[in-house]
Amino acid sequence: MARTAIVTGGSRGIGAAISIALKAAGYNVAANYAGNDEAAKKFTAETGIKTYKWSVADYDACVAGVKQVEAELGPVDILVNNAGITRDAMFHKMTPQQWKEVIDTNLSGVFNMSHPVWGGMRDRKFGRIITISSINGQKGQAGQVNYSSAKAGDIGFTKALAQEGARAGITVNVIAPGYIATEMVKAIDEKVLNERIIPQIPVGRLGEPEEIARCVVFLASDEAGFITGSTISANGGQYFA
Repeated sequence: MARTAIVTGGSRGIGAAISIALKAAGYNVAANYAGNDEAAKKFTAETGIKTYKWSVADYDACVAGVKQVEAELGPVDILVNNAGITRDAMFHKMTPQQWKEVIDTNLSGVFNMSHPVWGGMRDRKFGRIITISSINGQKGQAGQVNYSSAKAGDIGFTKALAQEGARAGITVNVIAPGYIATEMVKAIDEKVLNERIIPQIPVGRLGEPEEIARCVVFLASDEAGFITGSTISANGGQYFA
């Protein structure tokens, strides 16, 4: 019987690539999204992957969402915490609201999604929790104190939870992408992209969403059962953690 995976933020960008790759690998996939109904509808029409709408920043909504997915697709064995937002500002201009929104989604959202699936994974003695952090959670980034803090927190969360899950057959890992060719990155001014960002990447190009997805598929597999508490730095050599 095929295992079931939830991918948060799973209908666009890196999340969409992850959802598609997991489906191709034989998983039942539920793609969560927060608000873009049009994009979600288009994604389902193109891929056949069902989408589910809730905010990962809302714990009760996550509990209800997980219950719905499990009722329709089966117990959740793979969770990919991909949902994330940015509210960039230099620290002296950052508002408490900008801080809170990013922490609530990018860090608390990982707790909110992992907690409801944890008990079932422990009972079944199998689970895979894979969180998408960021190069900026490893090295920091000016104008992203909130985002860098949340993404660094995701790595700490993973290292701690991995120790709790190991004997129950649950692995907990992080992927920390560098600059990936998503809509958000492609929207950066071309001059900035070509003169300031890409020259910092030793392989000389942006990453592709499918390259992150392939990391997820591996970590979700039975073959990756000896890897836990780890961070895969998929950044083209830009930063070595």
